[in-house]
Amino acid sequence: MNRDEIIARDGDSFPGESYTTAVLRPAYDEAKRMLLPSMMRIHRAHLIMLRTAGILSASDAAVIAQSIDELNLDALASSEYTGEFEDLFFTVEHQMMQIGGEVTGSLHTARSRNDMGMTLYRMVMREQLLRVLKAAGNLYETLVRMGAEHAETLTLEHTHTQPAQPSILGHRFLAIADVLGRDIRRVQQAYASLDYSPMGGAALTGTGFPINREHMAELLGFRGLVENSYDAVAATDYIAHSAITLQLMAVDTGRSCVDFLNWCTAEFGLYRVAAPYVQISSIMPQKRNPVSIEHSRSLLSAAAASAQTVLTMMHNTPFGDIVDTEDDLQPHIWRSVEILTNVLELLSGVYGTIQVNTDVMRERALASFANATELADTLVRDGGLTFHQAHAIVSRLVREADVAGVTDIRTLTGEQVHAIARDVVGHDVSLSAEQLARALNADNFVAVRTSKGGAAPSEVARMAAARVATAAEFAAWLDATHQHLSSVDARLLTETAALRQTEG
Repeated sequence: MNRDEIIARDGDSFPGESYTTAVLRPAYDEAKRMLLPSMMRIHRAHLIMLRTAGILSASDAAVIAQSIDELNLDALASSEYTGEFEDLFFTVEHQMMQIGGEVTGSLHTARSRNDMGMTLYRMVMREQLLRVLKAAGNLYETLVRMGAEHAETLTLEHTHTQPAQPSILGHRFLAIADVLGRDIRRVQQAYASLDYSPMGGAALTGTGFPINREHMAELLGFRGLVENSYDAVAATDYIAHSAITLQLMAVDTGRSCVDFLNWCTAEFGLYRVAAPYVQISSIMPQKRNPVSIEHSRSLLSAAAASAQTVLTMMHNTPFGDIVDTEDDLQPHIWRSVEILTNVLELLSGVYGTIQVNTDVMRERALASFANATELADTLVRDGGLTFHQAHAIVSRLVREADVAGVTDIRTLTGEQVHAIARDVVGHDVSLSAEQLARALNADNFVAVRTSKGGAAPSEVARMAAARVATAAEFAAWLDATHQHLSSVDARLLTETAALRQTEG
């Protein structure tokens, strides 16, 4: 395009149309959707702090409080970007000054859009992480319940995608829950790491006005300050911590989706997804496609990718106030939260209503050769062999059975064991028919695995009970945090109303 064509498209004054389309309008739309409520909280808190510190007169504070209260937030939330003002902040400032006059401009004393912006992002991120934690807590409770319900359900587990050992289904559900529990704690830690107020950092060097930064942090519900004023406007580790934890939660959760998809196939036939979460084929009327799990798997990858975008956009950016880590970056973490939250809630429904084909699970565990480990263990415990010797005997026994086309471990005989033992170690082993039968029984396999955290039904039941308490702990933390933030909001409204009643 030549110069005249560019001017014809973009104009010759700020903002150019291409700049508006690429930057300003999307930023305005995201800000009014995500930042407006927290922006008003900051206005109220800053007003209260300025008045308490004696920086504003009572009469000026009353006018500004009225301007805040009478601002039409619904109209702002539905407004379109016109280019009259650079962004939402200046739009709000203009409308407040229309209500209260020039004195309303005093609200910007001792602050900058820099410290305001970083505070906004932290406040919104607190809300976003609480959304994730609520959904994750629901899924955690569902997994724990499934673990308790299947504390005696015999199943066949795999390693390297091949049959490995008999186990208890509840043991797997609780394993998935434990991973999610660690992810929940990591998100709680991310919440704690961002719960500090940058307000008072101003542009980057602080301010010469006698502000009370601690009071401001308290009014906004933060646990403390980002003390160094440069750090307050420059650091991005607060959002990186969140991005990393969200990415890990998405990746961890997606791994279990892969397994459930396999087990729902007709060939495995271990699970049947409930009707609300399946779709039929447009041409094959017999199909029950578990698309809810398919979508969950792919969307969790999208959530992880959005979180990775945040980290990528932060990479090699200058250490200071800069747009790379602000308006352009924030929507990606919000997108990650949105996807992750929705999928966690979806999986709570899918896993919590899934039908388990316990008979098929049990028969496969009983009939497979996955019990071979216990036969080797029995030869050690009762036969006086080293595990290396026992492993050699059982490994050869399994190979010969495979060559002979034997698929059910329960058909093995003591004579077969003794014959191989004589060849491997030079003598029979001390193994009665009763001991052999017990060693080849999958119920016995899981029953004896009573080491702490093992697959014995008694251990699974114990762990499930302990995880119920953990779920209650998660819920209590979430409830207490919501109550704290609600009380802060109520205080802001009460103290702002008090300023309006003050006579000049």
